[in-house]
Amino acid sequence: MGLAVDGANRPDYQLARETIEGVPVERPQAEEEGRGRQHMCLDKGYDYAEVDELMDEFKFTEHISRRGEDKQKIKRSAKKKARRWVSERAHSWMNRFRAILIRWNKKAQNYVAMLHFALAIIAYRAAGLFG
Repeated sequence: MGLAVDGANRPDYQLARETIEGVPVERPQAEEEGRGRQHMCLDKGYDYAEVDELMDEFKFTEHISRRGEDKQKIKRSAKKKARRWVSERAHSWMNRFRAILIRWNKKAQNYVAMLHFALAIIAYRAAGLFG
C-alpha cells in the first residue's frame, strides 16, 4: 500500500505520484517473462490527464471512473466489475484507530508512523495470529 500525507484541502490526484512512489514493495517488470501490466483502480477524483500520463509512465493499466459516465451502463457491463470495496474495507479498518480517524499529530512523520502501526496491526489480525 502506498502512502502520501498532505493537507485535507489538496485534491487526491495531486498526490498520485507520491503515493505510487511510496509503495515499499518493488513491482515486477511488465516486460519480463511475458507478464502483463498491473492494474490500478481509481475513482472520479483521479479523472485528469496528468494521472493518465502517470499511469503510462509507471506502466499501469488504469481503471478510472470517468466524470459523466452513466452508472447504469457500467453496471450492465460484465467487464467492469466494482473493485472499490477492497480499498473501502481497508479504510474502514483504519478508521477504527482513533489516532488515525482524527489527526491529533501536528508532525506529518508522527501521523505516518501511526498509519504504519495501524496497518501492521491490521495485517497481523488478518493473518489470524491472534488465535
